[in-house]
Amino acid sequence: MVHVTLVVVEDFPANMSYIIHGRHALEGLSVAIGIGGLVFVAILHMWATQVSLRDPKFVQRTLGVAIEPVRRSLLHHVRSRQAYPRSAISAYFIVNGRPPESAEYKQMTQEKFENWRLEIGGLVENPLKLGLKDLRAMQAHSQITLHHCIQGWSGVAQWNGVALTDILARCRPLANARSLVFRSWQEPEPGVTYYEVIDLELASHAQTILAYEMNDAPLPVAHGAPCRLRVETQLGFKMVKWVRSIELVEDYRLLGGGQGGYREDVQFYGPEAGI
Repeated sequence: MVHVTLVVVEDFPANMSYIIHGRHALEGLSVAIGIGGLVFVAILHMWATQVSLRDPKFVQRTLGVAIEPVRRSLLHHVRSRQAYPRSAISAYFIVNGRPPESAEYKQMTQEKFENWRLEIGGLVENPLKLGLKDLRAMQAHSQITLHHCIQGWSGVAQWNGVALTDILARCRPLANARSLVFRSWQEPEPGVTYYEVIDLELASHAQTILAYEMNDAPLPVAHGAPCRLRVETQLGFKMVKWVRSIELVEDYRLLGGGQGGYREDVQFYGPEAGI
């Protein structure tokens, strides 16, 4: 709006002729084309706003047909090789989201998660139930990486945990498994479980881990204790905190609203969250 105002105030006919034709000529035609374009944009904006407010899922799906394949081809196959020095670790790492409020989770925090078990099932040969001691007994993986939130903030932290590939090697996915569904102890709405989905390609990345430590200390409750997902090529909302279970599925579109996660189902985010 500021730009258009300056174009109009300074010398609308001349400015439009330069914008439309690249030279000072045909001012009348240029003004007509310019005004027509502005009116079209205004009408399109009002129509799109009404449609998106009335049926946001329709807009999400319609735009997704064109946008998501492009985003997937450009961003999805990139692998993270981040290795920040310890000196880059943020003095304060922003807390985002509220911890679970269920009595069961609060009891586990009081017991320092000794009775917490991560259930891994679905399309696997060997369903698992792993406690923190089981995860710590596996080969440890450490990484110092930059976290990107969709809200616009970022922060660097060290994450210690277990590579997801090691867990997959133990549970042995079936041939028809395509995606992993991470469910949280968190309920953003009463009776609604927070969940997000990543595919096997993202799960195979070297820096995709289940982190049980942050900056060489047990993972704080505020940041997802007892463990959280880290997928360093994705925006933060995909990295489920307070992980309760992992389910391998063939088609995530059969779950929830069919969009690949709670934020995608309810807040109409796109399923591709690559940075």
